[in-house]
Amino acid sequence: MAITLKNPDGLPKIDVYRQVAIASGSKLVFIAGQVAWDAEGVTVGEGDLAAQAEQCYLNIATALGEAGGSFDDVAKLTFYVVDWTADKMPPLLEGVSRAAAKLGVASAPPTTLIGVAALDVPEHLIEIEATAVLD
Repeated sequence: MAITLKNPDGLPKIDVYRQVAIASGSKLVFIAGQVAWDAEGVTVGEGDLAAQAEQCYLNIATALGEAGGSFDDVAKLTFYVVDWTADKMPPLLEGVSRAAAKLGVASAPPTTLIGVAALDVPEHLIEIEATAVLD
């Protein structure tokens, strides 16, 4: 595998992601921010953060598959969440967990969460971009 995930001593141990991803592969894959669109461009889960987070993950998995990879190759995720407040964490994690179960993955790459005022489409509550490294 091209990615090794670590939680170094001296940094907090976060349950939902690791602090460091060490990449040894040679093929970088940059995936544009994915929103809760299905293959036809219809928004999935309008008003439902968990459903939208799940769809974003599934879309990232589709993009990774096109590049010959999977979530195991993800080195970094960045989440953009509209009007972020701490009470949105449980539904966000629920959506991520559902997607991980569907995809059969348990990876927890370094993740940054950024609260934003809005996204390009008013119905979208979340956008997730990914960087992966493949051998």
